[in-house]
Amino acid sequence: MTTSIIDAETVLALDLGSLSTRAFLFDVVDGQYRFIARGTAPTTITAPFRDVLESVHKALQHLGEITGRVLTDEGGNLIIPTQSDGSGVDRLVTTYSAGPEAQLVVAGLLSDVSLESAQRLAASCYGRVVETIGLNDRRPMAVQLDAILAAQPDIVILAGGTDKGASRSVLKLVELVLMACRVLPQDHRPQVLYAGNQVLGKKIKDALEKWTAVKLASNVRPSIDQEDIGPAQEALSQIFTELAQRNLGGLHALGMMSSVPPSPSAQAFGRMVRFFSQGENAVKGVLGVDLGASSTVVASAFAGHLSLDVFPLGMGKGLSKALQGSDLRQITQWIPMHVPEVVVRDYLWQKSLFPSTVPITTETLAIEQAMTRYLIHLVVDQSIAHWPNPALTLEPILASGSSVSQAATPAQSLMMILDGVQPLGITTVFLDQNGLAASLGAIARFNSVLPVQVIDSGVFLNLGTVICPVSSARYGTPILKIRVEYAKGEENQLEVRQGQLVSLPLHTGQVANVKIQAMHNTEVDPRGKHSGDFQIVGGVCGAVIDARGRPLTLPPDDSRRREMIKKWNLALGG
Repeated sequence: MTTSIIDAETVLALDLGSLSTRAFLFDVVDGQYRFIARGTAPTTITAPFRDVLESVHKALQHLGEITGRVLTDEGGNLIIPTQSDGSGVDRLVTTYSAGPEAQLVVAGLLSDVSLESAQRLAASCYGRVVETIGLNDRRPMAVQLDAILAAQPDIVILAGGTDKGASRSVLKLVELVLMACRVLPQDHRPQVLYAGNQVLGKKIKDALEKWTAVKLASNVRPSIDQEDIGPAQEALSQIFTELAQRNLGGLHALGMMSSVPPSPSAQAFGRMVRFFSQGENAVKGVLGVDLGASSTVVASAFAGHLSLDVFPLGMGKGLSKALQGSDLRQITQWIPMHVPEVVVRDYLWQKSLFPSTVPITTETLAIEQAMTRYLIHLVVDQSIAHWPNPALTLEPILASGSSVSQAATPAQSLMMILDGVQPLGITTVFLDQNGLAASLGAIARFNSVLPVQVIDSGVFLNLGTVICPVSSARYGTPILKIRVEYAKGEENQLEVRQGQLVSLPLHTGQVANVKIQAMHNTEVDPRGKHSGDFQIVGGVCGAVIDARGRPLTLPPDDSRRREMIKKWNLALGG
């Protein structure tokens, strides 16, 4: 892996979203990599252009206007490498979440072993599982074949058999896929990813590659009690990029100029979260949530082991799917004023049709922030099922996405994250206010120095340290006695009651020593430490004690609930 600053003095990162195209410029300032500026433009993947290059050109124009730097030549082409007059850039990386949703068929053996792992693999990409075939599938082979043909998949994921384990059942699945490829026209045959019994890998590739493209990956289930989908995720990412370069106009041309092949934004975001989990505080997990317009990515990593989920839910086009399967009451309960349900429903459906619209009233802002809370909680709650221990504490939490980062105040951003994630224990909440995480993850593939130095420069906004105790005490019962000791010898003491949200007065970057005495069997963190003495660093929202309980429940009475939400917002100055 390249780590020399000389090898990549200036890096341009392009992120192609379903709603906008963003161009990020990184350069060396005083011997250290720094984030310089961002240029944006509306996406042009749809009619009339159907080509990302048009929006890339406009984003580069915007970036050039901000920085005063010449990035393109007279023909509008990106200048690579940097010229003697300072124009252009040295390296280019591209990430994308735009483009048509891929159709996947997942085939494995046991539903709670290889098939489950294969489905988890499929859930880590921008695709939709349209058919599932397992050993317990009682349909005749002819019916299964018809199901695959009707699904018209872009990708087939084949798994099954531990290493040196089952082979006959796996080969039966291969025979089914082979028959489908023989029947389908050549330009409609799915690519195949095989991630099963490694003994069969070469035999399966030889049989299938006469008819379609086949990629081999290490077994997602090398043993009954062991899952390893990381290598298969990388292989699936490569397949997705190959498909995207065929279906997304202009992506192939960008790939030819990029230092590494384009990456799906979800995988690049996950790579950044995994990097965070390899730090000194590996006893805790790291959580990243990227709430986009069409999809939401949840990446959790524990000591370098990544769990990645991509949900087709978002604050734009992805709203329609979220609304179809949701009880509107779960959304409206977060609105701190009376707004008729019909108004909420109409606004959100309009937002799904016109995702570029922005809230212009207090009510519409409250609706969007309520939806943001609901979506974050929905996806994080589903992702927790994959964690090695659902009670694990998190450090840090990284949130990204315009609905979170473009709130009116940092306190509003923090409240949405706390209400959605509902973390336990002691953690720090960071906001990816410029949407850089995926691009930094992509750059890390060829330059490991740049992401480290850019993050160290404070490019992620520290919203503050959050302490979330766990207590079964009744509402209003004192559960914590806290003493905050500041560097100048000043001291602040307070008592926290169950149900309270308390802000500790700390400036950004200010360090304080906190001593906590827990009462009534309250746990400061899930590992059972009932008291603590530790240092915290203030963020833009200071530090916060969230003693509202887990899971967070709201009063059923409308008036009481709205007053409580207003009280919480005021506690953080929101």
